[in-house]
Amino acid sequence: MNSLHDSPLDHTDRRIIDELARNGRISVAELSRRVHLSKTPCQARIKRLEQDGYILGYRAVIDPTRLGLPHVAFVEVRLSDTRKAALEAFNMAVRALPEVEQAHMIASSFDYLLKVRTKDIAAYREVLGEKISSLPHVAHTSTHVSMEAVKDDVE
Repeated sequence: MNSLHDSPLDHTDRRIIDELARNGRISVAELSRRVHLSKTPCQARIKRLEQDGYILGYRAVIDPTRLGLPHVAFVEVRLSDTRKAALEAFNMAVRALPEVEQAHMIASSFDYLLKVRTKDIAAYREVLGEKISSLPHVAHTSTHVSMEAVKDDVE
């Protein structure tokens, strides 16, 4: 069961997940009203969805531009070694870089795609040269600079 639609969730579970995805701070009373359940069964369903791993957590969505981090670059990374130990070393090291917002292993002509957020191109150039390029087994990088976010999950 890899997706929400292949799961043993019923319509009410899906509605709870949809509502919480839109607003993780919704009160249980309001959520109960929206999904047409009383408060106790709604709380029980939320707890089960959390325990079963459908709901991984709750967090504030922060505007990085307001925090002075408007520059987004996507970096293709090709490794010199793709054996298990090399991948694990790269994964552990890239997780430690706060500028790397996302890191995905890719099935392509390169091995990883990184989303990097910095204050400007100069800061990005420093992150690329001093941090990303020195990660374990990095052989080559190629950068794509975002000019505008047209669709983002947080909007």
